[in-house]
Amino acid sequence: MKKLGLIVNPIAGMGGRVGLKGSDGAETLRRARELGAEPHSPGRAVQALQAIKRGSPSFELYTYPGDMGEDEAREAGLDPNVIGEITAGATTAEDTKKVAAALADLDVDLLLFAGGDGTARDVYEAIDSRVPVLGIPTGVKIHSAVYAVTPAAAGRLAASYLNGEASETRDAEVMDIDEDAFRENRLSARLYGYMRIPYAPEYLQGGKEGSVSQEPLDLEAIAADITDEMEAGVLYIVGPGSSTRPVVEQFGVEKTLLGVDLVMDGELVARDANEEQILAHLDGRDAKIVVTVIGGQGFVFGRGNQQISPDVIRKVGKENIIVIATPQKLATLRARALRVDTGDQALDEALKGYYKVITGYRRRTLYKVE
Repeated sequence: MKKLGLIVNPIAGMGGRVGLKGSDGAETLRRARELGAEPHSPGRAVQALQAIKRGSPSFELYTYPGDMGEDEAREAGLDPNVIGEITAGATTAEDTKKVAAALADLDVDLLLFAGGDGTARDVYEAIDSRVPVLGIPTGVKIHSAVYAVTPAAAGRLAASYLNGEASETRDAEVMDIDEDAFRENRLSARLYGYMRIPYAPEYLQGGKEGSVSQEPLDLEAIAADITDEMEAGVLYIVGPGSSTRPVVEQFGVEKTLLGVDLVMDGELVARDANEEQILAHLDGRDAKIVVTVIGGQGFVFGRGNQQISPDVIRKVGKENIIVIATPQKLATLRARALRVDTGDQALDEALKGYYKVITGYRRRTLYKVE
């Protein structure tokens, strides 16, 4: 019988909706909780485990106690083998490393972990490439290629691998943001190493691909198109990223690279807004959302812009979503569709369909969201 190892980082992604861009570090976690952040990693882990249970008839599950895996496994209707000890409610990166090493020592056939780029780094530091791994995306920023596109996709791929249907493995990048560059308002990801993952492209998100040198003029043209079409009295919710930066900077205001900024009538209404602030500004106003595509991955929602939550998207309406991307960025998708992973499966389903993507001044291309 195949052996599946499970690690859940219960705090991964907590900083997203409250605008903290991550959950790494005790101080960031404290601030997230003060702002009302709630764990969402456990629920997404359960979704993946339910998909595994549906797709794989028999396997042995090994995990750690409480919210590092046992609770999620039992909620999914599984009966795990629980090993080790943790301090409930106070897990750390060292716990993740300890769990990963212990599960690798058990020679699990696949190590499934729920978290973000920081979690992937911890697993990599503990086990390198000793056993195949697969990530359930629950973090704020997910640049690493070891993750599936959604929790359900992670579950389906894990089941297929355990069943022997997806037997091929490949090395995938473990990436994380350069924190020094982040403090200088620059987004720069660093490669830490590689881990082996089950290979089935339809289930995997791939690594993030950055901008290329030819893009600045295209981005300025896109920004000019959007600002020329801005309507009076309408709130524009401008998502994070270097592609959206020129939209705000058209008004002589510096854009937060990793934050969500609000603009109305040519003025900055709120800088680096979290979900609660966005909802407050939406009250009684018409609004539009401006978001870009993550190069190489195709995500529009659910990667680094969790402040634009399901509640925000529903209030604004699908018809008021503006997607922008340079032709070079779309080329990195290699004809794959765009993706959404908001954490709300019903909303993800509702967001499917075709969108006009702004690629330059008065230039549009039709792209499908799946």
